[in-house]
Amino acid sequence: MPTDETALPEVVEIARDLIRIDTTNHGGGRSQGEREAAEYVGAYLEALGLDAQYYEPIPRRTNVMARVPGRDRDKPALVLHGHLDVVPAIAEDWSVDPFGGVIRDGMLWGRGAVDMKDMDAMILTSVADILRSGEQPERDLVLTFFADEENGGVEGSALVVQDHPEWFAGATEAISEVGGYSVAVGDRTAYLLQVGEKALLWIRLVARGRAAHGSSVHADNAVTKLAAAVAALGRTEWPVRMTATTQAMVDGLAALTGGDTADPDALAASAGAASGFLRSSLRTTTNPTGLTAGYKHNVIPDRAEALIDVRVLPGTEEAALADIRRIVGDDVEIELVHGDIGLEVPFEGDLVDAMVAALGRHDPGVPVIPYLLGGGTDNKALAALSIAGYGFAPLRLPADLDFTGMFHGVDERVPLDALVFGQRVLTDLLRSY
Repeated sequence: MPTDETALPEVVEIARDLIRIDTTNHGGGRSQGEREAAEYVGAYLEALGLDAQYYEPIPRRTNVMARVPGRDRDKPALVLHGHLDVVPAIAEDWSVDPFGGVIRDGMLWGRGAVDMKDMDAMILTSVADILRSGEQPERDLVLTFFADEENGGVEGSALVVQDHPEWFAGATEAISEVGGYSVAVGDRTAYLLQVGEKALLWIRLVARGRAAHGSSVHADNAVTKLAAAVAALGRTEWPVRMTATTQAMVDGLAALTGGDTADPDALAASAGAASGFLRSSLRTTTNPTGLTAGYKHNVIPDRAEALIDVRVLPGTEEAALADIRRIVGDDVEIELVHGDIGLEVPFEGDLVDAMVAALGRHDPGVPVIPYLLGGGTDNKALAALSIAGYGFAPLRLPADLDFTGMFHGVDERVPLDALVFGQRVLTDLLRSY
C-alpha cells in the first residue's frame, strides 16, 4: 500500500480530506458545524451527476442527500448513511495533529478515521466506482450524510426524518457504521455484523444542599451527596441479560472457541481488544461523564450536578431508571437530558445474506457473527420511518489493532488497506443487492 500522498487510493484521499475539515461537536448545541464537510460531499456527488439536496435546520448544522437510481426501481430502496461530525480531540494528547489527516505507518490518522469519515469515504467511492463504469446499483440508493450524530442526532437525523421524510421514500433498510469489521477471537478471526443497538438514556443527577462557608461543620453539603450517588452508580455491577442478538453472538463465539455459553462474559473476553464492546452489549452500563459544582474554594455550593451516560438493553428503559433511582437514593434528583430507543433486527433475510456473502467473496471462510452495539447510530432516527438499520462498514483489520478502542479515543487511525478492502466489499454489495 503506497504511503506517498500522490499515489493514494481515492477512498483514502476522501477520508483524509474529510478528516481535515474540523467538524467537532461538543454537544448541547456547541459545534463547529458540518457545513463545509456537507458541501464537500455534495460537490463530490454532483460531480457524479447526482442531485445533491441540503437541509440546514439550524445554522451550520448541514445534512446532505442524493438518490442513485437503481436497475430495478420496483425493489425497495436502500439507505446508506454516515455522519459528518466528530467528538472533540485534545491535540496535546495526540501524537499527530488530530485534524491533519496524517498518513503514517500504513494508516490514516485523525479524528473521524474510524468514527466515521472512513465509512463516509467508502460510501462515496463505492457509488463512484459503479457510476463511473456506466453501471447502476441493483436498487435505488439513498445516500445521506447527517449532522449531530455525536449529540444523539437531535440537530441532525431527528430533524431530517421529521422535516424531510420524502428523502427516504420507498426505503425499507439502511446500512451505516460500527459493524462488518474483523476481530481476533482466540487464534481465529470473525466479522461482527451489527444488528441492534442499546437504548440511550443521558441523565443528569442533581444534589441540593445549603450554601455555607468552606470552614463550616456542615452536614447538608450538595457535593458530598452527589459524590456518594455518583460513586454508587459508577461502581454498580449490572447483571448479564440476554437478548436474541446477544444469544446469537454468544453462540457464535462459542462455536469458534469451544467455550461455554453459560459464561457470556468469558466468551466476550475471547474477542481480545473488542471484548469491551461485546461485554457492554450484555448488560446495562452507567458511566459518569461530567461533574459541575461550586464557584469558589471557600464556598460550599447549594447545588451539584453530574452527567451519566446510561445504555440499556432494548425495552428495559423504565426498569433501568427505577434501579438507578434506588441506587442514588432519595436525596438526589434524576433529570432525563436525552433519550432514544433501542433496536434489534433479525440476523436473517436477503440483506443480511448479501452482506455475509460479500464479505465471504473477499475474505473466504471467515465467519460472520451478529452483535448488539453498546452505543448508538442514526439508525435510531430512521426507525421512525420503519427502516431497519444495520451496521456494515466492512474492514479487514490486523489482529493486534485495538480498533474498538479508537472510537472516541486518542490517536484514532485506520489501516489504508482496510479502507481499500471495505470499499471493494461495499461496492460488491451495492452491485449485487
